[in-house]
Amino acid sequence: MGAELSQDNPNPGSEPDLAVVRTEGLSKAYRTGFWLNQRVQSLRGCSLTVRQGETFGLLGPNGAGKTTLLKILLGIIRPTAGTATLLGHSLGDSAVKQRIGYLPENAYFYDFLTGWEFLQYTAGLFGLSRAAQQRRIGELLDLVGLPVETAKKKQLRQYSKGMLQRVGMAQALINDPDVVFLDEPMSGLDPTGRFQVREIILTLKREGKTIFFNSHILSDVEVICDRIAILDQGELIASGSLDQLLGTADQYFVKGRGGQIARFAPWLDQMTVQGDLWQGHIKGDPYDFAKQIPLSGGHLITLQQTRPTLEEFFIDQIRQRRQPPKAA
Repeated sequence: MGAELSQDNPNPGSEPDLAVVRTEGLSKAYRTGFWLNQRVQSLRGCSLTVRQGETFGLLGPNGAGKTTLLKILLGIIRPTAGTATLLGHSLGDSAVKQRIGYLPENAYFYDFLTGWEFLQYTAGLFGLSRAAQQRRIGELLDLVGLPVETAKKKQLRQYSKGMLQRVGMAQALINDPDVVFLDEPMSGLDPTGRFQVREIILTLKREGKTIFFNSHILSDVEVICDRIAILDQGELIASGSLDQLLGTADQYFVKGRGGQIARFAPWLDQMTVQGDLWQGHIKGDPYDFAKQIPLSGGHLITLQQTRPTLEEFFIDQIRQRRQPPKAA
């Protein structure tokens, strides 16, 4: 069985957070083939909630339906079934579009423009005055780490993939949106580029922006996100905070050799001893316990978190779902 889906308020007893994104039974089917007589179900009964100020990661293998869901939320395509709201409004409401930012996975740029000219054009679409444009573009170039001189003089066709991604991030933020949608923002970037984009997202998170992004780079998601959801073959198979899905981060397993083993027992749950080898789950602070081991004449062999990584959890969920049913 997959992980239990969770839509609960993360702060029980408090007022429910404002739902920035809410979907109920959202589905999308396409017709394909020469005669359009084949039906492909890209999304199946997807229900999830993203709250104000959250950084929410939507994960899944290629073709899982992540981009389909994002395009439905943005009003680019229409669902076959189900309902959804964005910032409390029906999808496609023109008033909402002023309050959102979007960076596609494969963004198209007018590459004969400089970065500054492109951002001026984007700002003009939102009706920013000339003075407001100058101020906002300068702020965003500083945020994404792109020198003003480069942005003003260099055409986009001369930019690297990482530089284009930074310009793309700046255009997604030009209107100071309430919610930012990012489709595979780290895709195709080298480790330095991924780090830079991750730092930009963390800055937006500290500013209280609501961020909804698709990704298959799970190590970045684990650092950035408050909650995640996993899609596979169009179906939502898990949703919740990392602690809900992986277990709390303060669970540690220790293994050691020798020493005054009886003195270790109060520190450990499920303690087992075999000869002079001992192991168990630490009850208190793992580093305090680690200091006690040599003082009691013992030697530390292993100290590690017991919860799986997000990558391990993700692979396990997909593998479980795709296992063929056992014969009766």
